Amino acid sequence: MGLLNGYLVLGVLLFGIGLLGFIIRRNLIMMLISVEIMLNAVNIKLVALSHFMQDLKGQVMTLFVMASAAGAVAIGLIILLMVYRNKGTVDVEKYDLLRED
Repeated sequence: MGLLNGYLVLGVLLFGIGLLGFIIRRNLIMMLISVEIMLNAVNIKLVALSHFMQDLKGQVMTLFVMASAAGAVAIGLIILLMVYRNKGTVDVEKYDLLRED
């Protein structure tokens, strides 16, 4: 049980780092990296619990999370490139296309 607690604490710390990075950073690339850190934290927890419970469901779920994260990152990078091409910056504070004044 002690080893499982270590993995769960690691997952919580990584998720907190990712959440903090997403909230603090205003750079879209860093925000995408922070989301990936949070998803990997969840993957660590799923694999640790799957190993502890001697069940493969958590590991299979981790593969689905990784596949969907890869697709989301590809779409996010395409959107990022299009926005950068139009605005010339990746700073979120400069984007006001949907803002009402």
